Parts: sequence; structure tokens; C-alpha cells
Amino acid sequence: MNSSFYPQPDNALLRLRQFTRKRPPAERCELCSRELFPGHAHLVEPESHKLLCACDACAILFDAQVNAKYKRVPRSVRFLGDFQLTGAQWESLRIPIEMAFFFHSSPRGRMIVLYPSPAGAIESLLSLDTWEDIVQVNPVLRDLPADVVALLVNRVGAVRGSNLHEYYLVPIDKCYELVGLIRAHWRGLSGGTKVWREINAFFSNLKKQSGGQCGVSHA
Repeated sequence: MNSSFYPQPDNALLRLRQFTRKRPPAERCELCSRELFPGHAHLVEPESHKLLCACDACAILFDAQVNAKYKRVPRSVRFLGDFQLTGAQWESLRIPIEMAFFFHSSPRGRMIVLYPSPAGAIESLLSLDTWEDIVQVNPVLRDLPADVVALLVNRVGAVRGSNLHEYYLVPIDKCYELVGLIRAHWRGLSGGTKVWREINAFFSNLKKQSGGQCGVSHA
């Protein structure tokens, strides 16, 4: 009898382990519990800034709703290649790092600025006069959809040997993705090599999503 038709003991044990190995739990819609796939939609609760994972069927229920508890987060990314922001304007914002995101909070009725840190997102006081000056030369900022779209600023190149500054209009979940990335990978005082590699990959992916080709630098 040909023994090749029968599993050898080692192979049989391996197959048994593969069969009994638990799969990681699938992400599920936080409204209806339907299983989600990569690239699923997100909702944001404006009052708390909390993000929820949602299936398309649930997310579409919140499109264009007024005064709803949740808002659907869009998915498009826009690279602002001609954005104008001087070094003096940036300094006047008094943000302690060269990276931040700005969005209009409907519950507060004003612009909010947050910057990522190893401890999470930290709010910084925003000078409304300075913000208005920035809007004057960048009218694209006048119509930012409240709570769901942010201006994401990356000027880290200015302190890391590069003149590259990057400005994007992004879904708010992208901003919190960046915050989570920094919180997860930051090590020591300077962050370590890995976190900067992850940050560079994050912005490279943003550039690809937006179709942008180059950054801009303003003194």
C-alpha cells in the first residue's frame, strides 16, 4: 500500500494546528454589527470627536443630515500645492511642533487646532486674527465642511534638513490615523528612526491618494 496517500504524523499535526488556530476577530460596523472590509467608512461624533467604523449602508444614512448625532467622513484627499503660509504666520500660531491639523468644530462654533504627540492629540490655542490672515490668502479654507475635513500641515522638513512643506485637505480620520501612528511608534525624546519612517510613509501615501507631485516652501 502506498503510504504517500496518508498524511505523515508531522503534517497531520500541522494541519490540525492550522484548523484550530483562531482567526483575528473581524471589524464590525458599530451601528449594525455587520462585518467590515478594509477601506470601510467612518462616522464622526462632532461633540466628542469620536470616530466610529461603519458599513456603507449605515454611513449613507448620515449623508447631508442636519443636526444628526454623527456625520459621515468623506474619503477624498486634496494636496494644496499653492498654499500660502509664511514662517511668521506659523510662528504666531504658537504650535510647539511643525505638524498640526485645523478643522471647524460645529459644537464649539470655531476653528480648532490640534497637534499630534506621543500622548495623543493635543489642542493648542488658535489666534483667530492669524487664522483670518491665512484664510485671506487661501480662500479654499472658507468652505471647509465642519467636523469632517481638516487642513493638515506638515512642516517637519524645515527642522529635518529639508525645505519641503506639505499642506492637505484631508478627511478627519486621516488626522487621527497620524496621531495614532505617532503614539504607537514614538520612542525616547526624538521619536526614533521607526516613527519618522512611518510618518514619511504616511505622507507619501497621502500624496499618492491626492495625485500631488511636489511640496511647496514659503519663508
